[in-house]
Amino acid sequence: MAEVLASPLVLVLAAVIVALVIVIAVLLVRRSRRHTFASPLERATFSTLHTVALAAPALRDGLNPNSANYALPYLRTLLDTSALTMTDARGEVLAWDGEADQHKPDVVALADQVITTGRQQVLSHGSIACHYPNCDIRGIVAVPLESDGTIIGTLAALTNATAGPVLLRATAEVARYVSSQLELAELDESRARLNRAEVRALRAQISPHFVYNALTTIASFIRTDPVRARDLLIEFADFTRYSFRSAGEYTTLSDELTNIERYIALEKARFGNRLNIKLQIAPEVLNVVLPFLALQPLVENAVRHGLASKPNGGTITITAENAGAECVIIVEDDGVGMDPARLTEDLDDAHLSGAHVGLGNVDDRMRSAFGDDFGLVVDTAVGAGMKITLRVPKFRAGIRA
Repeated sequence: MAEVLASPLVLVLAAVIVALVIVIAVLLVRRSRRHTFASPLERATFSTLHTVALAAPALRDGLNPNSANYALPYLRTLLDTSALTMTDARGEVLAWDGEADQHKPDVVALADQVITTGRQQVLSHGSIACHYPNCDIRGIVAVPLESDGTIIGTLAALTNATAGPVLLRATAEVARYVSSQLELAELDESRARLNRAEVRALRAQISPHFVYNALTTIASFIRTDPVRARDLLIEFADFTRYSFRSAGEYTTLSDELTNIERYIALEKARFGNRLNIKLQIAPEVLNVVLPFLALQPLVENAVRHGLASKPNGGTITITAENAGAECVIIVEDDGVGMDPARLTEDLDDAHLSGAHVGLGNVDDRMRSAFGDDFGLVVDTAVGAGMKITLRVPKFRAGIRA
């Protein structure tokens, strides 16, 4: 916990250090071109730090076209280049500030090399082909933008002077500053996501509606079928014991499926033949590790929002397949479905309204555990049921049941 709390301070201090290095690098660039300082060191320091501060707020929103478009003019002022541009992790240009946008193909090609090799790249005057009249671009420097050791984009500077080592160092230092701000943005988003997940987890761990309905159903069998009432009470006890366990935030797919069987047994006592379930589980994925209570909320969502209001009920199908380095799990129902736009609105406000809170909880915890690429994929339409797909990496460092 201490390391998590210290991370923002460390990143801020790193950003300040990088800013000071940028000052020195910028001064070296200007000195190399004019053989003299343009102004006293104190004035240059203040000007540079002020420019850095102006670029910071946009970068704290993450790497996107809007933040890049806002920050680039300030960053280009630091480097004093003809143009400055940012690309994303796919090498696509997010924004361009300055002249010579006819050289976008050159920048894209250079960005691809940076992303592929992980190293800064330089395109010299002899390698630049330009048919535009009066184009004086003599060099392009592209350096990686990184977050937590992963390349998330590039920063490229176009200059009308020689793309020498001084400009290369200065561009690299500006990129380090940008990267530190983007890491802070990711930290802010992770903290906000964690807060939402914690609030949702408290509400989604076990539904009050389910507890009430389960106990009412059990009570109805006490006189007419005491043996079944006893069996259901045992199922309920095992279900709640698992749901309130304190053995960690991860479990195995096998344990999740066992708990779902308890949940379905209790719900079938209430719905009868209106509720059916099919399991299609590949044996080799039973030991896959996933967030605790990742599947039960999805099944409960299918019962409450998909099948409960359907006159003849329906079927919930749970599929778990082996997909190389991943396990693909699908929870699908043939219930009433819903408008995708309405579902999006419900999920945005789930931590306040409680609507579809289970889906939002699972989505947040999957992203927090494995990354944004592993969030839920929901397919639904009115009258067409709902299909929820989640991908789980078979192996992830630091994650075990």
